[in-house]
Amino acid sequence: MDQYHFYGWEQADVPARETSYPGIRTPLDLYDKLSQVWCRETCAPRLQAAWTPENKTLGQCSITAFLAQDIFGGEVYGVLRPRGNYHCYNVVDGRVFDLTSEQFGGETLCYEDNPRQLREVHFAKEEKRLRYQLLKQRLKEICDGTEG
Repeated sequence: MDQYHFYGWEQADVPARETSYPGIRTPLDLYDKLSQVWCRETCAPRLQAAWTPENKTLGQCSITAFLAQDIFGGEVYGVLRPRGNYHCYNVVDGRVFDLTSEQFGGETLCYEDNPRQLREVHFAKEEKRLRYQLLKQRLKEICDGTEG
């Protein structure tokens, strides 16, 4: 069994509701595939200079959480960060998981009583919508075996 380090990995066993991504049955499968896809291009612009393959989840939270919502359903919530941004994570059938929590190292985030996040608000930013579409396209390619 692989060892995961993202928050909630132990309960990230909800089944996929969207079946157009072959090989993705649980959030653990999604994490494995995204680990091959996350890159500087999909990172939030303000963090791109700091992005490295060793910190692959840096700046990937909202686009990842909304993609996970596409596949598993549930809701996206946000932890308010010191600079006024929200760090997004997923809650599906009472299970909380944050596929991009590793970017914070040893910092402990609070996953209770946070506001729901809406894709309409997040994707009102054109750059974020385009990064989401790129992440989704690359995930589809790697799942279909057509990456290239």
